[in-house]
Amino acid sequence: MEETDARIGTTPRIHLTYYGWEDDWAASEATRDDLADNRLPLVNWEPFDVDFDDIIDGSLDSTIEKQADGAKELGKPFFLDFAAEMNEEEGWGGHDPERYVAAYRHIHDVFDRRGASNVVWVWAPNVTDSPDAPATMAYYPGDRYVDWTGVDGYNWGTSEPDFEWQSFPDRFRDIYGKLAGKGKPIIIGETGSDETGGSKAEWIQGIIPSLKEEFPLIKALVWFDVDKERHWQINSSPETLAAYRRMAADPYLNP
Repeated sequence: MEETDARIGTTPRIHLTYYGWEDDWAASEATRDDLADNRLPLVNWEPFDVDFDDIIDGSLDSTIEKQADGAKELGKPFFLDFAAEMNEEEGWGGHDPERYVAAYRHIHDVFDRRGASNVVWVWAPNVTDSPDAPATMAYYPGDRYVDWTGVDGYNWGTSEPDFEWQSFPDRFRDIYGKLAGKGKPIIIGETGSDETGGSKAEWIQGIIPSLKEEFPLIKALVWFDVDKERHWQINSSPETLAAYRRMAADPYLNP
């Protein structure tokens, strides 16, 4: 964390971490350190190998209750993003919106009953739907169950023949219109750009003007600073790092 802060010249307010179904994310060192250092944890809770029908019928309530009690014990607000990107590759609940919504609501209700009112509930689909799968908003759990809507989306560059370079506004414009209709603050839970096919530095430079002019309900974004499918890192080139440092210091991202 300290190395990243030094690299970009500021301290990010949000830290994204990933946990499996039974991982005790409330007790994890990362979560505790984030809250102690005045960062907001963004807990991405991934229910791999979990039958959503077992969530719905209460069979897994002991695990959910344990997580809820741990969340309450933290005593501070944090983001909880359960089963993100349900409309795309992960296909949580078997790409069945009714099953997904029922599971999401059940978990939310258990947390409510256990008094975990400090949880800020995030619902974050992928920026695009899987082919032949239901459309994004079919998975929306409902206004009472969502505090922030969200979205994960990347510019994948042109390193594969069928891929096109997409600017930041081009990538998010379509889904923004759908999410904005809910009138809730929006978080980009994951984003990044490849270096191949255009200027990643210019891509980054376009983020804040786009937020101001086109996407005013987007109130937070998280950069996926990992060398994974593409070179997403903030320091994938000197030009990229310089652009990121300028963006990170902008008052718009530091209210």
